[in-house]
Amino acid sequence: MEKKNVHIMTGAILVLLCITVLWSGCTSTSSQPLATEKTTKTVTDMVGRTLQVPTTINRVLTTVPMTTIAMYALAPEKLIGVNLDPNKVNGNVLMPEQYRVLPNVGGWFGKQTGNYEVFMSMHPDIIIEGEGIGEFRSVIEEHQKKFGAIPVVGVLDARNASAYDESIFFIGRLVGAEEKAAELNEFYARVSSTIKNRVSGIPADEKVRVYYAEGATGLQTDPTGSVHSELIDLAGGINVAECQITPGMGMTPVSMEQVTKWNPEVIIVSDPVFYTGIYDDTLWQPIEAVRNHRVYLVPQSPYPWFDRPPGINRIIGIPWTAKILHPEKFSDLDLPALTREFYHKFYHYDLSDSEVDSLLDPTLR
Repeated sequence: MEKKNVHIMTGAILVLLCITVLWSGCTSTSSQPLATEKTTKTVTDMVGRTLQVPTTINRVLTTVPMTTIAMYALAPEKLIGVNLDPNKVNGNVLMPEQYRVLPNVGGWFGKQTGNYEVFMSMHPDIIIEGEGIGEFRSVIEEHQKKFGAIPVVGVLDARNASAYDESIFFIGRLVGAEEKAAELNEFYARVSSTIKNRVSGIPADEKVRVYYAEGATGLQTDPTGSVHSELIDLAGGINVAECQITPGMGMTPVSMEQVTKWNPEVIIVSDPVFYTGIYDDTLWQPIEAVRNHRVYLVPQSPYPWFDRPPGINRIIGIPWTAKILHPEKFSDLDLPALTREFYHKFYHYDLSDSEVDSLLDPTLR
């Protein structure tokens, strides 16, 4: 009996020992840190540079207005600063309040207003670099040295009105906004193909002659080949300006004599003050566009539809330009409906009836 009790006690001790070992093993395993989650991912930017960026990107700055507007359209909650201020119409900026007040941190484009210390003080997860002035890859590499550990990601064609889709898709994938990128590109493809299909058959001798009047006097312009005047060609017009492209910001000075000689059928105006006086200006009155009241002021808010910047803000400008050049070919184009859709999808803003009217009718601005 005593021997039997010894065996029982020995067995019990062994069981307790096993339980203790198992328990200590469990607690030891559970106290070990979990496998470290990856905090970065490898991306290849649009100029072929391979770099590490955060897996989750929440804070973004960009170096030029074109990529800033694209970033705003794709993921406004991730944009922490801008490099251009939005325009007003009738005292209002047509975008949500929280994005109107983002700080203007400058950038590296025509105006070269960027400051490295200011950018770094904002603690961005990444900086998106768009094409500005200079050889693009060299500019990116110079900026990467200045910004140190902050990844600088190069984006191409954010200023190419014929190829916005690739930059939209790239930025969308980069910041986790793929679905939004697909939505924006669907609108872009739809309006672009509609315009292209209708104007592609217009004979050269039937295309409308267009002058793009810039500046306070209307005597600055951008000829064919400049990114600033691309919509004239896309909309089936002929840019009458026979002048050199001015590098950087463009806006080549021309004379009144030159404009009179070119005698455009349509004038597209960027400056609201110049627009208000053109019909009463005796220097401009002999020109066909003025005589026939075919002078059009570019809608301005929050960003111009035709140019400056030459970013995706111009997508709505493609049908607008086509309709003013060829009203008979686009009589069925519902521009107010497209305007509402564009502002909702790209600017995250629902326009009122009066706001739509003020955009499309300069007499209401």
